[in-house]
Amino acid sequence: MSVKEKETVIENTIECVEALAKIVKDNDLAKIKISTEDIDIVIEGKKCAPMTAVAMPAMAPVAAPAAAQAAPAPAAEAASEAVSGNIVTSPIIGTFYAAPSPDKPPFVKVGDTVNAGDVVCIIESMKLMNEINCEFSGKVAEIYVNNGEAVEYGQKLMRIE
Repeated sequence: MSVKEKETVIENTIECVEALAKIVKDNDLAKIKISTEDIDIVIEGKKCAPMTAVAMPAMAPVAAPAAAQAAPAPAAEAASEAVSGNIVTSPIIGTFYAAPSPDKPPFVKVGDTVNAGDVVCIIESMKLMNEINCEFSGKVAEIYVNNGEAVEYGQKLMRIE
């Protein structure tokens, strides 16, 4: 390979790396890896924070009739009660799947014991299957969502005691 050809390859590689870095930055990706038989390129974005629940800003309330505002809502009272245990929340928006495939048993069910790091469900987002690992050890006390149901960022998925 001539010097001119090597310079062209290097320039093309630099352009490729710059384009990949832009993709990582623009899409808030943690990492992208491209491998060929001649070269391996790994670009890491900002490190992702641990998956924890973050309060989402509330939408402006819609005016309700005066009669409805006067009576306390039972759901609001129930929500104010303390819940024992730890809550596993959705780190992303997507579709909740309790099992790795339709013909397989669920990862966990109520009453099962889990350890920190165990996969408890899958959230499909943008055609990617994201395994959700439990951050806590204990017994599954409640599962709040059904298989195939859409979930929001920060939504409760299950309670671990």
